[in-house]
Amino acid sequence: MTAAAASGGAGTGDPGPPLLDAHLVADRGGFHLDVALRVRAGEVVALLGPNGAGKTTALRVLAGLHPLTAGHLTLAGADLDRPDRRAWIPPERRPVGVVFQDYLLFPHLSARDNVAFGPRRRGADRRAARAVADAWLARVGLAEHARRRPRQLSGGQAQRVALARALAVDPTLLLLDEPLAALDARTRLDTRAELHRHLAAHPGAAVLVTHDPLDALVLADRLVIVEDGRVVQTGDAATVTARPRTDYVARLVGLNLHRGHADGHQVRVGGLTLTAADSVAGEAFVAFPPAAVVLHPARPDGSPRNTWEATVAGVQRHGDNLRVQLDGPLPVVADVTPAAAAQLRLVPGLAVWAAVRAAETRAYPVGR
Repeated sequence: MTAAAASGGAGTGDPGPPLLDAHLVADRGGFHLDVALRVRAGEVVALLGPNGAGKTTALRVLAGLHPLTAGHLTLAGADLDRPDRRAWIPPERRPVGVVFQDYLLFPHLSARDNVAFGPRRRGADRRAARAVADAWLARVGLAEHARRRPRQLSGGQAQRVALARALAVDPTLLLLDEPLAALDARTRLDTRAELHRHLAAHPGAAVLVTHDPLDALVLADRLVIVEDGRVVQTGDAATVTARPRTDYVARLVGLNLHRGHADGHQVRVGGLTLTAADSVAGEAFVAFPPAAVVLHPARPDGSPRNTWEATVAGVQRHGDNLRVQLDGPLPVVADVTPAAAAQLRLVPGLAVWAAVRAAETRAYPVGR
């Protein structure tokens, strides 16, 4: 991917218009989607959000499987869907390749003929389409599996065939719908690295729909967070992970997040005043990692800043540590070692004192 793509188009010179310029307004049942999306050539954008946020609806609209109610969908300067002009291009005529979550390979066709299907539909003769398919199967490392049918392939191999099939039509826009969700952990790791390599080489725009933050952080240049059919945050991984703006994003990146009113380094949150490393004025978010929360059996000596009494609401395993859910004036989660948990005898209902290090407490304005 280009440096311009990695920075969202900022940097040296005028990056020009986006390859994909869309305002997706659509109704599906009782759900309303209203999402603006712009993606440049060579850029991978990940749509992230909880279940029911609208990610799949957005992908279906981009693919032409669901019409827009309003707005527009323009790709490489051509209108694919524009209700106000009664312009709509059917899926098979769009320069779009799709990798579906369950791959949807044709079970009666070989890997070669699955990949050749797109070129054949676009007018290539059988020999030419198979030549394209063979070239793509070689690029994804499956040349020796060309004659196998989907049931004879592993999950990772089927995913690569699906990717080859999507890329074989030379798509201006590549859509990936949870492309790694059906794989086991080990296969997922290897396939993610392989997918990253192919996305880096793709000259067009790509939109990845996923609920997995690791897939998004590894594969995408930019994240677009969608909740309830609307964009709630967008930016590169560093920006989004450092400054979450909703509870969903905070949970996604593993931070405690609260909203309050700041006056310099002091942020008033509910009935508590927290000291933050940053100086802010006005409405602000304050965020800190669970590892920054230290638990004490009694009020710490010297009454350090950022302390309050809390009640243990739950304890569960989290990697090599334990994650402790705390209720009280500032509901938070804390990560503690098993040894610390045993020493404190942490059980639901136990009263403890929580302290958060000011140096690890970040504050930033709500409006930016």
